[in-house]
Amino acid sequence: MARIVSIGAALQDVYLIDHDDFGTNKRGFFNQLELGTKVDIDKIQFSTGGGATNAATTFARNGHESIFMGCIADDTAGTAIINSLDDEGIDSSYVTYVNNIHTGYSVLLLAPNGERTILTCRGASAKFDSLNPDDLDNIYPDWLYVTTFRGNMDMLDQFFTKAKSLGAKIMFNPGNLELAHQRKLLGLLSDVDVLLVNKSEAKKIVQGTSLHELILRIKNYVPAAIITDGNQGAIANDGTEVYRLGLYEDVPIKDATGAGDAFGSGFLAAYAGGKSFKDSLIFASANSTSVVRKIGSKAGIISQNTKLHTMPIQEIR
Repeated sequence: MARIVSIGAALQDVYLIDHDDFGTNKRGFFNQLELGTKVDIDKIQFSTGGGATNAATTFARNGHESIFMGCIADDTAGTAIINSLDDEGIDSSYVTYVNNIHTGYSVLLLAPNGERTILTCRGASAKFDSLNPDDLDNIYPDWLYVTTFRGNMDMLDQFFTKAKSLGAKIMFNPGNLELAHQRKLLGLLSDVDVLLVNKSEAKKIVQGTSLHELILRIKNYVPAAIITDGNQGAIANDGTEVYRLGLYEDVPIKDATGAGDAFGSGFLAAYAGGKSFKDSLIFASANSTSVVRKIGSKAGIISQNTKLHTMPIQEIR
């Protein structure tokens, strides 16, 4: 199996769950919570999140040597994150502890339909300047799975350059702050082996309206790309074929948190494990479907032994 380094955010997640006051209206907004009142919550649930720890968990559960690189603080939330990584057998020896700041924290208001509003104080998780690209010399990874660096394009460039010098491949899932630097982002894509974005993010990189237009234009910048589109499925290109995916299963959503992380890391977990590009897309879809059926971004992550069924997937010339 592969040695995969996941780089990005680590957060303590706190879910506030209520079936009355957190109802939504026709526009998709939470019903009004009046200032000065007290709202009784049905349930509170703690978990850990952040795109990179979610991805690292997928890799570990699928037999890879999984390593997490990111920043936390020496506090209760940081301890919860380390314990979660240790429980999954993820190497946490390259975690950086940042002083004079707290570990990143998210409070999630979970609606009955599985959608949520997330209040995030990123804290230590955003201190990417504290990371050291030279640590990769000690790891010698096969793959880097990189989520947002909060727009720190110089640090991304350093990590990408170091990874390539070591012969590692890169799967990149940029965030909005990277997408805001379009010119610099396009320059970085020359080092990327697999790009993962959703439809609205793809439109910030290239022009186009349909998924097919977007995937054909993005293929000019990267060898392989995946564009997700929520309940409309996804489209992907492996450099030769274009694949149009439907849903793995149309299931009730309990919590949409981490669905994108599960798709991207599910793809790489299968692909780095030797599965074909097409079969890796199926595993990605199955992983994402499983995650949204449970509360918390890690609870539903599947393993390599999970039995999968077929799904709608079409090869487009």
